[in-house]
Amino acid sequence: MDGTYKVPFARRGSVLDEHDIQALTEVVRSGEALSSGACRDRFEEKFRDYVGARYALSVTSGTVALEIAIRLLDLQPGDEVIATPQTYQATVQPLLAHQIKVRFCDIDPQSLNIDPTSLRSLITPRTRGVLLVHYGGYPAEMAEIMGIARRRGIPVIEDCAHALGARYHGRRPGALGDIGCFSFHTSKNITTLGEGGMITVNRETWARRIDRIRSNEVDGTYAPAGPLADRAPRVLPWMKYSEGVYQDSCRSVAGAGTNATMSEAAAAVGVVQLDKLPVLTARRRWIASRLDEVLEDFPGVRFHRTQPGLEHAQHLYTFFLPGGPDVRYNLVRALDERGVEVQLRYFPQHLLPEWRLRGHSIGECPVAERLWFSSHMNLPCHPGLTDDQVDYLIDALREALSTVAFPRTGALACPSST
Repeated sequence: MDGTYKVPFARRGSVLDEHDIQALTEVVRSGEALSSGACRDRFEEKFRDYVGARYALSVTSGTVALEIAIRLLDLQPGDEVIATPQTYQATVQPLLAHQIKVRFCDIDPQSLNIDPTSLRSLITPRTRGVLLVHYGGYPAEMAEIMGIARRRGIPVIEDCAHALGARYHGRRPGALGDIGCFSFHTSKNITTLGEGGMITVNRETWARRIDRIRSNEVDGTYAPAGPLADRAPRVLPWMKYSEGVYQDSCRSVAGAGTNATMSEAAAAVGVVQLDKLPVLTARRRWIASRLDEVLEDFPGVRFHRTQPGLEHAQHLYTFFLPGGPDVRYNLVRALDERGVEVQLRYFPQHLLPEWRLRGHSIGECPVAERLWFSSHMNLPCHPGLTDDQVDYLIDALREALSTVAFPRTGALACPSST
């Protein structure tokens, strides 16, 4: 292809319309400050209520959310964190900044989420956290995972970048573990003008630390009665560096803060996008159901079948081909030639060069490796697709499966035309 696809993968995972434009117009014309204002407060309140967490604090990206969440673990050299290999690099990349051991946990072959049995086998006395993802919007098996972690006092960080719109037995990702991290990147289920993130927690001390870190304050502990209290200048009490600063004493510093403040414009759009989320999710599920119908006609093809009590957000549409890597290669090429963009997500993280440098290698997560290198497939599934594009995708997929991928191997019978 020349780069122009009839059915593109998500450039935008959401839909922006006149309601988003109106929200932006109101912010610009309000004359209010464009940072740390009422829009951010409203977005965080609505998000907190939607997820079901006590606190929701917005930041500038999902990656920043994960970086801050990992800082809350207070990792020390020699500590260990268990992480999923089946995710985008932003999930685990912040761990490279710490002198710790990362144990990659193999995945369940159906959901592609971390396998609780593998998780249990990786825990040691040095384990300080579990970092998981709800892959593609399919909720991880949180009851069993949290049971394992709770018995050992190990915090669980949920990467919920794919999971807005999902449910797990009536509850939403982001309130199932200890810390939830969300992304509002342009490709995600809702967006805050291309970038943005949110952290959800129930612990007040963590919420206070997150707020300090994102607000360019020191991540430290403070107490009253500092040595300069008797030298406080006579300034108005609401001014920065007023007498309160002189009356505090810093007892410890865990790290520096940063400016991770979501803009008012981004937060205003976030409010509108969150209201539209049910419609956007329904569109994703409708596209997925049509793809399911095609794959049902090809025995041997597996795809995400949502289990009772779970609701799939369908951020990604994933299925698995029989026949090995040659069959997968043929299908990807056939779809590309027909104008359907395929992006395979995601390469096993433990095999990236930076993690191989840390001693990780092939054979560490055999299920993740086998599926990725031989059968894993993703297809476009986002609300920006028109009905005509969805129809074209369905026809192209059926034709490619029937005439290109399987005649070479005889792995599948072509579906009947009657």
